[in-house]
Amino acid sequence: MPPEKSKPLSEDDEIEITITPPTATSSEIKTKTEVHQSSTNTSKKRSPPPTGLRQRIKNTVDEIGKETEELHVRLKKKDDGHYKLLAPGTPFNDIDLSESTFFHHHDHSMKSTWKSWLFGRKFFFPAGVLLGVCLALWAVDLTSLPADMKDIWTTLPAALDPRDLLSNLTVVEGARKALENRDFTVGESLVEQYGLQKQHPIILIPGIVSTGLESWGTESVARPFFRKRLWGTSTMIRAVLTNKERWLQALSVDPETGLDPPGFKIRAAQGLDAASEFIQGYWIWQKIVENLATLGYDTNSMDMAAYDWRLAYYNLETRDAYFTRLKYKIETMRKHNGQKVVLCSHSLKWVESDPKENGFGGGGGVAWVEENIESWVNVAGTMLGVSKAMTAFLSGEMRDTVEIHPAGSWVLEKFFSRRERAKLFRRWPGSTSMWMKGGNRIWGDHDSAPDDPENATDTHGRFFSFRHPGTSEEEADLTKWTVSPNLTLNEAGPYVLTHTPPAFQRMMESNYSVGFETDVEQLKKNDRDHTKWSNPLEVRLPEAPSMKIYCLYGHGKETERSYWYMQGDYEQDESRSDAENEDAFCDASDPSNQCNNATTQRVPLDFPLSRKHWIDSVVTVKGSNPEVRSGVKFGDGDGTIPVLSLGSMCLKGWNGTTKWNPAGIEVVTQEYLHSPESMDLRGGAQTADHVDILGATPLNAAILKIAAGRGDLVTQQIGSNIFEYIKKQDWD
Repeated sequence: MPPEKSKPLSEDDEIEITITPPTATSSEIKTKTEVHQSSTNTSKKRSPPPTGLRQRIKNTVDEIGKETEELHVRLKKKDDGHYKLLAPGTPFNDIDLSESTFFHHHDHSMKSTWKSWLFGRKFFFPAGVLLGVCLALWAVDLTSLPADMKDIWTTLPAALDPRDLLSNLTVVEGARKALENRDFTVGESLVEQYGLQKQHPIILIPGIVSTGLESWGTESVARPFFRKRLWGTSTMIRAVLTNKERWLQALSVDPETGLDPPGFKIRAAQGLDAASEFIQGYWIWQKIVENLATLGYDTNSMDMAAYDWRLAYYNLETRDAYFTRLKYKIETMRKHNGQKVVLCSHSLKWVESDPKENGFGGGGGVAWVEENIESWVNVAGTMLGVSKAMTAFLSGEMRDTVEIHPAGSWVLEKFFSRRERAKLFRRWPGSTSMWMKGGNRIWGDHDSAPDDPENATDTHGRFFSFRHPGTSEEEADLTKWTVSPNLTLNEAGPYVLTHTPPAFQRMMESNYSVGFETDVEQLKKNDRDHTKWSNPLEVRLPEAPSMKIYCLYGHGKETERSYWYMQGDYEQDESRSDAENEDAFCDASDPSNQCNNATTQRVPLDFPLSRKHWIDSVVTVKGSNPEVRSGVKFGDGDGTIPVLSLGSMCLKGWNGTTKWNPAGIEVVTQEYLHSPESMDLRGGAQTADHVDILGATPLNAAILKIAAGRGDLVTQQIGSNIFEYIKKQDWD
């Protein structure tokens, strides 16, 4: 028989509950007996226990019987829906259970009124959320949203009709893809499709700012940071927030020596973990490592050649013997695996250099690359420089800092000002390798630039344009009489240098060159000049005809290319002066000085030698070509590096047997169109962003094919207008 359905309780219903404690076990009986016997000190005096065994057992059973009597309890329902406990003969009789939420029952027979619903939480909470969303949408100016946010906004349905949402689930599908785990999928797919497996050992070389940096100093000023990563982990964030000045001291290199500042010792982290992630959860090389592992790679066939990216290349070899150690690492992996090595991605002139002749270098010789390197995979390399590097050295700014909300900009300026940022960038000589190279021959002149769009209303050739103070930012007022100077790259480079400290100028002169060399004999001489080796326009590729070069990079994402600037007043220079005496220096090794080794007394005669500069963020010319927004003129690139820098050497300077490629090394170029998934914070499988591309499917597939000895599957793929740009450049 099925159980009868319970009926709802009426006002007079009573519930009777019979409670019967479970029968005690023998162990419980023993425990109760012992407790009973031990209670003689606190209770009334009782007659001594009987000595006979039968009598003791009988008394114990009688005692237990008293404790196991049935207890009858009734619950009576009151008018308000609560219950009252009726337990005659016990201390719990007639207890009101109204305050107990466990015994609270709503009377479903009573219908709630519209007033109780309207003024209840069930109405106010969702209504408040809806009102907040409406106010936010009303207040936001969609035209001022950053480009990435506008891209996301355009993917949303024009009208939020539930029927359209059900019939076209593109947003839901995008969210589903964003949540999918793509780990190992590229490698597994290639193994299944082509049967790829490990062949050539591979060494990954991270880019600027990718490698984590650890503190090894034991001086009192650095001891709290010992063995902690001051760059690349959450420790960095804590250090910046809690002790910014000390963090700046630690991360800055000495402006005179280019090495460790007094009291601090920072070294690059080592191993695959050095650049797999920047901060926990924000991967860099991790996706490539995962997919290589599916082909059979491990620490015997794959390594990360991390380095201290703050240092100029000369000091990197002098202090850490980085390029010499890289040479030995490559040779060891070649011998252990029996195959040449695939390298991603760096200059090899340092490895070839003869230490007896030049005083430094790996001593590999001219034939070393041909014997040891299978391929060089250049992933989004800053071949001819980065526009934002110039603004970072001049004013400590870039698009990311001028397009944030005014409130956020105010906070940033108060916490980490433009001057502090510029000073820090100048204290990283290694970042100067991103200085733009080739001058007007590559980047354009006053009249035009190779990458100017059709029907251009402005030109990228005017790299810096300065609006006169007091001139309106309206387009009609920006004329040749109100905007000056207009600096091409040939003029912008020296301008930046003249507005930087003398120590930075000397560092630049002794470590880098940014010219354009076409004379073959001079190119041969440059093989022995280390200042030329970071500029592909002034140095030749190695004599390695069997090696291949793969240039893999993204395009189709707006990238800062040139700028509008403002000149401010002159001010006292906070950077170290050229004074010969000790008064010009602040000894940071003594904590009591409370300095960061970058302060100086007033210059002689109290002349202000520094000038304020800032990106003219109020200049936004709607409908301009190229687009001008917040003082930045945008072009094509991967979001960080313009296409001109990414592709010019690969498709022109090194294409075939040229002055810069005398051995005729084969160069294969693949461009990837930036096609981000709107719901994926890192862009998804088809992103071409400068950093996120390291997790993109096409790039990972290309690297795996090259490492597995199937570089023939990686063919040229061009989607930008780079060939048109090259035709407008002056290569002769």
